[in-house]
Amino acid sequence: MGGNTFGEAFCVTTFGESHGGAVGAVIDGASPGVDVSVEDIQAQLDRRKPGRGGVSSTRREPDKVNILSGVFGGKTTGTPILLILYNKDADPGAYEEIRSLFRPGHADYSYRKKYGIRDWRGGGRSSGRETAARVAAGAVARRCLQQRGISVLAYTRAAAGIWCGHVKPEEIENNALRAPDADAAEKMAQKIHELQQRGDSAGGIVECRIHGVPPGLGEPVFDKLDARLAGAIFSIGAVKGVEFGAGFRSADMTGSEHNDRMGEGERFLSNNAGGILGGISTGADIVFRAAVKPTPSISSPQQTVDTDGQDATIRIRGRHDACICPRIVPVVEAMSCLVLEDHFKRHAALTA
Repeated sequence: MGGNTFGEAFCVTTFGESHGGAVGAVIDGASPGVDVSVEDIQAQLDRRKPGRGGVSSTRREPDKVNILSGVFGGKTTGTPILLILYNKDADPGAYEEIRSLFRPGHADYSYRKKYGIRDWRGGGRSSGRETAARVAAGAVARRCLQQRGISVLAYTRAAAGIWCGHVKPEEIENNALRAPDADAAEKMAQKIHELQQRGDSAGGIVECRIHGVPPGLGEPVFDKLDARLAGAIFSIGAVKGVEFGAGFRSADMTGSEHNDRMGEGERFLSNNAGGILGGISTGADIVFRAAVKPTPSISSPQQTVDTDGQDATIRIRGRHDACICPRIVPVVEAMSCLVLEDHFKRHAALTA
């Protein structure tokens, strides 16, 4: 009922709030004997941490993961895995002056209406801080997928209205935007900095490519692989749209243009379907894109109401990302890994 658990055979429950004592995850369903170390998980968490090139929050969380159960001698034991990250740089005082105001673009109002109470310290459970737990859990799923020969790679395809002209994987981790085009990344950073100087923020597009998934993975009708992936990506707070393959361009294409023809060796000659047909993988790369909204926490004055319904003006101070895209990249990868491992375990039960 609570909506805090994801998956059916590979299940993850996350917990914690932005300015509470800790965030973390419990994983149930991981196969025994998988090589998992603190270093594996930490490497992914370090990618999500703020501090990249002036476009992200100045909050300085070490995000040091503690594995409290489920791993022994560097291998999963098959029992529940508990991962916890203690908050070390929380600053709820920054929200004191706006605790009675609803922040435009945030979940303050909707949480208050649902629960009758809300954690005003940076959004509490609705904060992007929660995604650290997803990344930690996703790192375990990634290790499972690596043993299956599967790789998951996401990157910023566009930000602040500027698109990458090419995709060079080696350039992704070498710029602040995690863009696969260094020249475009420089222009993005400049535009975002200009917006930041005006007290504003930018959105963008994150693209993900999954290689190595064999044909036949996924479930029919309601549990289609693309439906589960889309749901997982939509569960990330800042995501407002998801498309696979040709996506919305499909509406302007003809059937002869859109259909992916096949050649010798059961090879697809194009990939407008994004690697999934009928909700089941085709063996081609799975390709999708997520639309990421601009960071709602901006320093420009905004009209709102207070908790009594009275008109008010809010100016949000504190430590916030000017563009969320580069930090969402590892989150998109993590959620993709969780979906895939869950489907692999479900498929194994079907064919056992």
